Amino acid sequence: MAVQDIAYFELYTRDKVKTVDYFVSAMGFTRVADCVEVDRSSVLLSQGGVRLLVTSGRGIWRFLEKHGDGIADIAMTCDDVAATRRAALAAGAEPVGTLREYPVVSGFGDVSHTLLPANGGLVDGLPVCRRWTPTRMEPAAEAGRITALGHVAVCVNAGTLAQYADFYRDAFGFSRHAGECVALGGQAMEAVVVRSASERVDITLAAPDPGRDPGRLDAFLERNGGPGVQHLAFLVEDIVPAVREFRGRGIEELRDAHLPADRDEWGPLPQLFSRSPHEADTLFFELIQRRGSRAFGSADIGALYEAVERDRLASR
Repeated sequence: MAVQDIAYFELYTRDKVKTVDYFVSAMGFTRVADCVEVDRSSVLLSQGGVRLLVTSGRGIWRFLEKHGDGIADIAMTCDDVAATRRAALAAGAEPVGTLREYPVVSGFGDVSHTLLPANGGLVDGLPVCRRWTPTRMEPAAEAGRITALGHVAVCVNAGTLAQYADFYRDAFGFSRHAGECVALGGQAMEAVVVRSASERVDITLAAPDPGRDPGRLDAFLERNGGPGVQHLAFLVEDIVPAVREFRGRGIEELRDAHLPADRDEWGPLPQLFSRSPHEADTLFFELIQRRGSRAFGSADIGALYEAVERDRLASR
């Protein structure tokens, strides 16, 4: 019942052409394949070890009406799909459906998890749960771009943090890696990192402190229509040339988000945060360079959310 890795993220969007152009032109992803179904169509993008499905169509309008553009599914490979599904349902997940023969279960908010086999989640680099038409591959990205996923940052409602940490432990075999209450100016937030047994999947869960007045995380939850993915962190080999290249491609950075290189128990993490390219101003992206580090310092979480809020207020 243990999760091994993330096969792909699926991002729902109203404007697939614009969103695909952002990831290809600004972030350096490669368009790998297309899938057309009855009520939706998807484009598969890839860079390093990261795969992203960009999906639009009438079949996803309920999600878009409630949340706007955002991550709707995090597909995970498992050592035993059937056992993982049973464990997830026993832990409180709801069955969402199937993609071909592969089960889909609820995760947090309206974000689901498609469960794929660890030894067969991909065929020729394409997720097995869709019927893909490959497109011409472009030359490999230059050094300094995205090499892999660092972590997934998730916002959940106040008072639910322990519940979700326990859920990911019982459903998918994650362990609680770190957790604390972090000061955010006048507000405090709670945060916990859960990690897969394979150590290839890190999820940061953050929630408003239920004992404090509404603040920055509450604002995200309101704009997003509930819990959701707040950002994806991407690893790069060398952040300095990567940042220069991304700036040259048109990536906008958060104001005041040039945070000092953080340090956890494994080493420092130079990092940079993009401004959200989406209308709801929710989902955004992070670049991290690991120097012997496996995760990220929890003290940096508070600084990040303050930077997000300052940028949002300054952009009004």
